[in-house]
Amino acid sequence: MGEGECIEVAPGFLPDAVPVRDSKDPSGPTLVFPAPAWEAFVAAVQTGDFPT
Repeated sequence: MGEGECIEVAPGFLPDAVPVRDSKDPSGPTLVFPAPAWEAFVAAVQTGDFPT
């Protein structure tokens, strides 16, 4: 990953949802994922399901 490609993830901020935003633009848009979907995404990343 290149320098400056950062996100902020706030699990527990919303009930049953995980907001994600660009850390360089805190007043910009936020994506909100259902918590189970976010957990499945993180698990898939950790097991290498996505090619780099």
